[in-house]
Amino acid sequence: MAAPDPRSFLPLKPVDLEMLLALAEQDLHGYGLVQAISEHTDGLLVLDPGNLYRVVKRLLAEALIAEADRETADAAERRKYYRITPLGGRVLAKELDRLRLLVNATSTRQTIKRWTS
Repeated sequence: MAAPDPRSFLPLKPVDLEMLLALAEQDLHGYGLVQAISEHTDGLLVLDPGNLYRVVKRLLAEALIAEADRETADAAERRKYYRITPLGGRVLAKELDRLRLLVNATSTRQTIKRWTS
């Protein structure tokens, strides 16, 4: 079976983009994801547990993230950690390329408008 085309996932929802960005840096558990996303968006995006795990469940089903094989030092800790998958990394890279092109096109349009006004 052929691997899915990363472009078929685009454009990403903002929360999906933020989650993939957070997991590209390191494996995180749910609360760590909430914190990382809140910090990265300067508090503009704060996920409650219900929304967080709905997004996690969807990204797991799409194979963009997976549960990380991670043992904790504390056996009583039962947190699930998540990691970005190779497909998730390719999707993230394509989305960042798409956003860069969008920003560059917007800047170019503004420059052209300034020259033609």
